Amino acid sequence: MLTESIVANSDKPKILVVNDDPASLLALTSLLDGRADEGNYTVLSARSGQEALRQVLLHDFAVILLDVNMPGMDGFETAEAIHQRTRSADIPIIFVTAFLADEIDRLKAYQRGAADFLFTPVIPQILHAKVSVFVTLSMKNEELKRQAEKLSQHASELTATNRRLVREMEERRAAERKSHAKDEFLAMLGHELRNPLSAITSASSLIGLAGAAPDTVARARAIIQRQSQHLSRIVDDLLDLSRAMSGKILLARQATDLSRLVASCLETFRATGRTDGYRIAVDLATGWVDGDPTRLEQIVSNLLDNALKYTPSGGAIDIALARAGDDVVLSVRDSGVGIPPELLPQVFDVFVQGAISIDRSQGGLGIGLSLVRRLVELHGGSVGADSPGAGLGSSFTIRLPCAELAQSTGAGEPCAPEIAPPGDTGKPSVLLIEDNEDGREMMATMLAAYGYPVYQAADGLQGVGQAHACRPDAALVDIGLPGIDGYEVARRLRADPATRAIRLIAVTGYGLPEDQRRVMEAGFDQHLVKPVQIDRLLEALAPLSTPAPASAGAAAA
Repeated sequence: MLTESIVANSDKPKILVVNDDPASLLALTSLLDGRADEGNYTVLSARSGQEALRQVLLHDFAVILLDVNMPGMDGFETAEAIHQRTRSADIPIIFVTAFLADEIDRLKAYQRGAADFLFTPVIPQILHAKVSVFVTLSMKNEELKRQAEKLSQHASELTATNRRLVREMEERRAAERKSHAKDEFLAMLGHELRNPLSAITSASSLIGLAGAAPDTVARARAIIQRQSQHLSRIVDDLLDLSRAMSGKILLARQATDLSRLVASCLETFRATGRTDGYRIAVDLATGWVDGDPTRLEQIVSNLLDNALKYTPSGGAIDIALARAGDDVVLSVRDSGVGIPPELLPQVFDVFVQGAISIDRSQGGLGIGLSLVRRLVELHGGSVGADSPGAGLGSSFTIRLPCAELAQSTGAGEPCAPEIAPPGDTGKPSVLLIEDNEDGREMMATMLAAYGYPVYQAADGLQGVGQAHACRPDAALVDIGLPGIDGYEVARRLRADPATRAIRLIAVTGYGLPEDQRRVMEAGFDQHLVKPVQIDRLLEALAPLSTPAPASAGAAAA
């Protein structure tokens, strides 16, 4: 048993001899053992079909010498069981029989997987010749397996090496791009700093000249002030980006209607003449977010500035704000220079820009989009860019988590006029629905000066909410409102019995007969065209005023 255990652990090809007769088993194993060293194989034995199956489970064999006539499980059944297992299905089997097999027996043996036959008494030379063929074949197969494993391992190593080299090349190229981008950024920063410094230096020298005219000195001082402010903005941009990237910006969050903020930013751009020569389309629905108004304004301003900067005069810019699921989505689309496909994935990265011209006609540091992404992420949102390609325009989309807020003054809160005259004047209360903040403020102040209590709303939905909460006597409604327009405001108020009696006065910049017809069909009582003179406005509100006792008769007349 010790010898067989040692033999079983050998790496040499193995031969299994299966025979229930001890004498026959000893004869066969002895014949094979006598040539084992010369044939470079080892011999194992089994005295039954069941024992042969156990050996097959433990070892791989070059060939099996299997007795046909065995009690219990004969040779044919044993061969069939061996070849049913995947691991041993290809082991060649030589049947050993004491009688000459006829054609039927041979066919039966070959169907069970027989490779050859041996007849007893066994001739040693024939036995060794047949066994050596299968031992040699087994050794060749093992050699091929080892070579295949080595080739597979070598292929895996080459694949891993190739992947590592590709990754290193990509990392090197990325590092070179970043290094090149930083060099360009530093050169651009030097350019942007030297320009105002040059102007300040020249203006300072001019002020110091003897005999400089007063108006020349005044212009020089104005240049110094203007260029100093420009330098301050550059420094502020750099500091903001640095703070944003290091996470040191603290947000002063509050409920903010993003549509009002976008409209306010756009109005500022219009007031400074930045939008002159552009076709601006605006579609703003009310969108409340929990954010820092200053930083949100910075985001919007940078997006608008980017669209204007890279869109030639005469181009189109579309600004849209809408609710999408649990998000408020702001998109700014332009018809400008577009973004090349290779630059699009890095457009928000620091130090990454498109082609930088020598004249730097667009100006600025080009870090606005990087700042936008960081500020949006600090608000828990996301930003994306898209462009069909160079010269085909681009679009930027911001998604911020929506904050659920009531659009009116809120249940349980007092609904007091935002601007109220001193004392009770007996004048009807007025709801002013206007998205232009300056225009709304001036009109509200003017009405209050004439004794009218004034409520205010900056968009259509807020206006409807205010009307339900405060029940004004009259509503001055702009037609071009964000969220829902003035026509829809009128339809909703007229459809509700609680607000149906409010006097609705449309205040719009559209004054054609068709515009007046649409206003009246929507449910308005009167149509006024901007700019509205105060006496015309007071005349429109006069039917609601409570007359003084002394003039009651005149009013009746």
